[in-house]
Amino acid sequence: MPLAAELELPSFDHTDASLRGARYRSAMADLEGHDGWLAASPFGFIVLDRESGEFFLRTKAAVFPGLTIADLFGITDGPLREEIVRNIINVNGDDHRRLRNLVNPALSPRAVDRYRPAMRRFLEELLGAVASDGRCEFIGEFAKPYPSLVIAEVMGAPLTDAPRLHHFSNVIQRQFDPTSLMSEREQIEQAVAEFYEYEDRFIAARRSAPGDDLISVLIKAEEAGDRLSDDELRNLVLNILVGGVDTSQSQLAHAVRLLAEHPDQWEILRSDPSGLASAAVDEALRYEPITPFTARILIEAVDYRGVSFPAGSIVLVSAWHAHRNGSTADEFDIAADRGRDRLLTFGAGIHYCVGANLARAEMQEALVFLAERVSALGLDGEPEFGTPSGIYGLERLPLKLERSV
Repeated sequence: MPLAAELELPSFDHTDASLRGARYRSAMADLEGHDGWLAASPFGFIVLDRESGEFFLRTKAAVFPGLTIADLFGITDGPLREEIVRNIINVNGDDHRRLRNLVNPALSPRAVDRYRPAMRRFLEELLGAVASDGRCEFIGEFAKPYPSLVIAEVMGAPLTDAPRLHHFSNVIQRQFDPTSLMSEREQIEQAVAEFYEYEDRFIAARRSAPGDDLISVLIKAEEAGDRLSDDELRNLVLNILVGGVDTSQSQLAHAVRLLAEHPDQWEILRSDPSGLASAAVDEALRYEPITPFTARILIEAVDYRGVSFPAGSIVLVSAWHAHRNGSTADEFDIAADRGRDRLLTFGAGIHYCVGANLARAEMQEALVFLAERVSALGLDGEPEFGTPSGIYGLERLPLKLERSV
């Protein structure tokens, strides 16, 4: 059986800073045209179809490489090391199952529904602040403040702290981008330390006077008499913050961009906003996943599809390619029947995104709200794209909105 490293494979570097917008899509499409399921990257390998993506995300022989990355960058102590070690994505086995059992009820679909009225209230305020001519820069005026306000509401923090929470999330999230770790490690370390200090005040206050916020719910969470320790609680809250602001901002921005670029799809959504918002969210998650590459490192050797991968191999799962398997045309269509295949944007297996239900609710409410109040949605300039290394987002999205009332 050949080693993966012995194969002649197409090469793709997802950290290439020039991979933005049309060039990124063209490069991904070229890789999709390769007759095979495997490609090489500077760090290891990329798997390109759904079956292989599901396998490497679910196998017990692979884990998220957060601790390996920390060791490679010499992150051996301090707040960032603590955060990486205790991040739920780096916790496995019985400890991971216990933490998931404690946190899942607090972020179930029914549990996050209680935040929907607040989401609508925030959206009303944000739309009300748009200039009378309907011109806006959607990232700064909507996509950035909206999930930050939601997270503040979820945490029970003052809404005036939303910009600060966005800063924490945006900076701490960069630990998953090796390029940022090389150039911004000091800022990432500082943001982790400052957020720990910030949230510790809330945890102490909620232990003595519980409310109806997420921190209070997690303090009460119990499994077979076992509750979260302070360290577990503070890191779960940090995980939810980091995973629930920058990601939601980026995915919502892409969803709205796609609808602005496809006026026919906007009209379809407007015909039944409540009925079609969920499908529109799923189609945006499928067509433009903001986590196009999810990394795993093998902790033992794996033989798969006649190829041998040694322990220590790094495998990137391409959600972008997995979502296009079997598709006859690469079209953005919110009314299309995509079958029952699970989207890989939120991952798969035991490390499926803990905040996925909250993110879906935020995007659904935003699309329903806008479709009910905006008759026409169009680009008012060229979007400015980020890179797919880490979170694939937009830096600017100029829009022209025509209000329906």
